[in-house]
Amino acid sequence: MVIAVDFDGTIVEDRYPDIGREIPFATDTLRMLIEKRHRLILWTVREGSCLEEALAWCKERGVEFYAVNRDFPEERGVHDTYSRKIKADVFIDDRNVGGIPDWGVIYRMLTEQKSYREILLEQLTSEVDMPKKKRFKLFG
Repeated sequence: MVIAVDFDGTIVEDRYPDIGREIPFATDTLRMLIEKRHRLILWTVREGSCLEEALAWCKERGVEFYAVNRDFPEERGVHDTYSRKIKADVFIDDRNVGGIPDWGVIYRMLTEQKSYREILLEQLTSEVDMPKKKRFKLFG
């Protein structure tokens, strides 16, 4: 799959133009997706030195993107002559309706090809099916 990933608020806490703290398991999950041969595109509003800092930050953590703000690395152009809207199978962005699930759920959605709703229903059913702990009486 081609997966477009936002940076601020998605991989790191949103502190733009600074780089916030990593959101738990973001880079771990991205590395696993890369290992599974998915093509990751960094899709961000960052440009110039802010973009370079974000790319360096990701690279230090073992995350290198297939492309940045474009469909493929060789794509050329200036923003006035082409659209920054990219073609991807999935977009991971904190601006999704309802926010962003945690990275463990995102990984399951992508690798198991399940919807967020399916995973939530599974979690709810497994909680209902869990045996209740025995209660011990201390007195009487």
